[in-house]
Amino acid sequence: MGLVTLGAVAANFGRDLERGLAKVLGIIDGARRDGVDLLVLPDACLGGYIGDLRAPDPQDPPPALDPEGPEIAAVSAAAGPMTVCIGYAEEAPRGRYNAAICVCGDGILGTHRKVHQPAGEGLAYLAGDEFTTFDTPVGRVGMLIDYDKTFPEAARTLALGGAQVIAALSAWPASVTDRASRLPADRQSRLFDLYDCARAAENQVVLVSSNQTGVMGALRFLGQAKVVGPGGDVLASTGAKGGLAKVTIDVEAEIGRARRVLDHLAERRTDAYGAGA
Repeated sequence: MGLVTLGAVAANFGRDLERGLAKVLGIIDGARRDGVDLLVLPDACLGGYIGDLRAPDPQDPPPALDPEGPEIAAVSAAAGPMTVCIGYAEEAPRGRYNAAICVCGDGILGTHRKVHQPAGEGLAYLAGDEFTTFDTPVGRVGMLIDYDKTFPEAARTLALGGAQVIAALSAWPASVTDRASRLPADRQSRLFDLYDCARAAENQVVLVSSNQTGVMGALRFLGQAKVVGPGGDVLASTGAKGGLAKVTIDVEAEIGRARRVLDHLAERRTDAYGAGA
């Protein structure tokens, strides 16, 4: 595989689907010109996120899209040789899922439906029930959405499935119960960075973490898109601002170096963890 350029986006996306799609296509075009091979956009790029985690407005749900529909097809066509992960609300017979899809110019490479739902999110979305990995031009990839990365088992499942890169797509807000006056001082700001680094380091994989910025309803999003190496080191970050965190890395070589002496996956003691592990 050799050297690849990985990019994580921090940007604001609202309810206006047409405007959001145009913004996504513009970001993809810019990233392609910058030589990005894997671009990870935030959760809920197409149609926005809910405006209240505890009591989402049932009269204002995100628009649900068909993964085989024209919006995803437009993203795929724009991607060309680039691999692009993007978040949206997926249309399903019983409702909508908070979902992510990974595409390139050849079509759909992989999908994920958010499994873990915080607070009242279950009032707006159905819950997914699996974590899967898939092959892409930049290696084997798995995806997480928002709260999924809080749970070590989620990223570990992807790593055991062979994921070399974990794309973590978020619409992650500041604390809704104890908001700080400055975003960098917010409790959720600290946790967002902590989870990114921990999930990469404990699995010795590369993690590409995107996030929304700006405001949606009662939620104020943190930004803090970043690329984290397999040792848990932040290789590039946008901070709290919008932008693109970008780094060129040999994923296989960096993972091999991280696992040369201490190989966390190989050295697990599953016999000692108990039935619930």
